[in-house]
Amino acid sequence: MSTLQEIAQHMVAPGKGVLAADESNGTAGKRLATIGKENSEDNRRAMRETFFSTPNLGDYISGAILYDETLRQEAADGSYLRDMLSNQNIYPGIKVDEGLVDFEEGLAGEKVTTGLEGLPTRLPEYAQIGAKFAKWRAIFLVGDGYPSDAAITENCDRLAHYAKECQDNGIVPIVEPEVMMDNPDHCTHSLEDCYEVTDRVLSFLFEEALLGAGVDLSGIVLKPNMVVPGTKGPKASVQEVAEATLKVLKKNVPAEVAGIAFLSGGQSDRDATSHLNAMNSMGDTPWPLTFSYGRALQAPALQAWAGEAANVPAAQNALITRARCNSAAATGSYQ
Repeated sequence: MSTLQEIAQHMVAPGKGVLAADESNGTAGKRLATIGKENSEDNRRAMRETFFSTPNLGDYISGAILYDETLRQEAADGSYLRDMLSNQNIYPGIKVDEGLVDFEEGLAGEKVTTGLEGLPTRLPEYAQIGAKFAKWRAIFLVGDGYPSDAAITENCDRLAHYAKECQDNGIVPIVEPEVMMDNPDHCTHSLEDCYEVTDRVLSFLFEEALLGAGVDLSGIVLKPNMVVPGTKGPKASVQEVAEATLKVLKKNVPAEVAGIAFLSGGQSDRDATSHLNAMNSMGDTPWPLTFSYGRALQAPALQAWAGEAANVPAAQNALITRARCNSAAATGSYQ
C-alpha cells in the first residue's frame, strides 16, 4: 500500500489540486461548440495540448484526470500528452467509468454508472502506459424522495467494487459520489436538502460499501460535492456552504482517507474557489481539502483560446490564473 499512499498524498499535496480533463469525445465536442469549433480529433488534441503545455502548471496541479483517447493521444510534435504532464510532475489519471444508464430498480430518472465488467482487463493496461490513478463518478438526485435507498446502495457498491479493483492493480481510486446541484429536473432544492442527501450517501459509502469491499482508505482520494443548494434553489452564503460541507464530512469521512478533492459541479469558477477557501480558512480537518475541478478551471481558458493558435498564451494565462487561485484556496489564502 505504500505506493498507493504516496500517489494519493502527491495528489493532495499542500497547495495543489487535480485538473479534471476527462471529458469524453462527446462532451469535448460540446465544449468546442461554445467557441464555434468542429468536434474533430485535431481540435480536441489542440485544446488539450494548449492546456497541458501551460508553463509552470505543475506548481499548482498535482494530477490530471484524462479520457481514454487523451491518455493515448500524441501532441503535434509526436510526444504523448501524458508525458507533457509527467514532465511537470503532474500525475496522469484515467476516467474508467463508461457513463450512466437508467436504474430500473430506482425512482424515475435515477441512474447507475457502468463499466465494471471490463475493469480487470483495462486497469493493468492503463497502469502500464502510465496512469497513476483513476476516477469513477456516481450521481444522486435531490428532492421528492430522491435518491432512493436502492440507488444509493447500488451506486456506492459499484464505487467500492471499482476502488478495490484499482487498488489491486496499483492504481489510486478517486471515489466520486456527486449529489447534483444542476440536474434540470432536480435543481430547486435547498442547502439543507443537499446536506441530508450527502449525509445519507457518505454514511452508506463509508460504513457499508468501502468497508465491505476491503478498500484501504489511506489509498483513496474522495471527490465529493460541496453542500450547496440547487441552481434554482434558495441562495446560501459562502460561510453557510463551508460550514455545512465541513459538518457532513467530519460526520462521515474517516480520518484515514488520504484527502478530499472537491468537484465543482455546477458552481461558477469563483464560487468554487471561494467555498474551498472558506473551508480551509476554518482549519481543523483530519484530511487535506483541495480541488478537482473541470469547468471551473478550463472554461475561462477555453474562451480565451477560441481555437486560435495566436490565443494560446492568453488561454494558458487564464488557466494558470485559475489554478493559482485554487492553489491559494487550498491553503486558505485566496483573496
